Amino acid sequence: MKQASRHITLAIAALSTLFAAGCRQDMQDEPKFFPQRGTSFYADGRSVRPQVENTVARNQLHEDAYFYTGLTNGKEGDGLPFPVTEQVLARGQERYNVYCTPCHSRVGNGIGMIVQRGYSKAGSFHSARLETAPLGHFFHVISNGYGAMPDYSAQIVPADRWAIVAYIKALQLSQKATQADVPAGAHVEPLSSIAEREGLPSSFADAWTLPATAVTGTSDNGLYVLPVPGTAAPASGANSPAHTNSTTSAGSPAGQRAPQQ
Repeated sequence: MKQASRHITLAIAALSTLFAAGCRQDMQDEPKFFPQRGTSFYADGRSVRPQVENTVARNQLHEDAYFYTGLTNGKEGDGLPFPVTEQVLARGQERYNVYCTPCHSRVGNGIGMIVQRGYSKAGSFHSARLETAPLGHFFHVISNGYGAMPDYSAQIVPADRWAIVAYIKALQLSQKATQADVPAGAHVEPLSSIAEREGLPSSFADAWTLPATAVTGTSDNGLYVLPVPGTAAPASGANSPAHTNSTTSAGSPAGQRAPQQ
């Protein structure tokens, strides 16, 4: 009995030794592929396999090209990809106040706090050119940046970029709003009256001026025009419209402050 048990123990030990040795050899000497290196295993000599045709990475199925680019056939489109509601405008205002006000100010006149402290002048959304600019223009520049303005594609998701665009359009419309532009029961009054009611001088609603510390960002310290996509950039100069170096082409500051939404 003892002898049989001894034989069984020796057999188990031998098998365990062979199993351990086999695993060690396989794990240590197994063939492997290294990124960006060649191999003789595949006929094309590449270790990295191409993606299967027509496959899409997770979260990258961008079927609605306009929603993700603001462009239609390479040109800036003029529309929003979803209906604008009060919730959309509220979200756009919140995101705008977080990311856009440092340069463009809360009223969109391009004289935000860091511009007042010497940063390149931002675009005024109340210039004639930007009041007629297609909505896709704002989305495209938020996504890709321009001049001194970096892109915000990493910070702001596409839906929020469109919400910001909607809010920018609301800021623009507020500058020339009349009683006929608002719903029944709403009231429109001059900003100077609002300022006085808040204990501020009526001049508080007047046009803001650019501080002497602000720069235009051009080589000759002249003004600059944001080029139309697909065309060459115009030369800078004193007779050019005001410079944006930011989301959009600039113009003179707004004639009055926009009311806070």
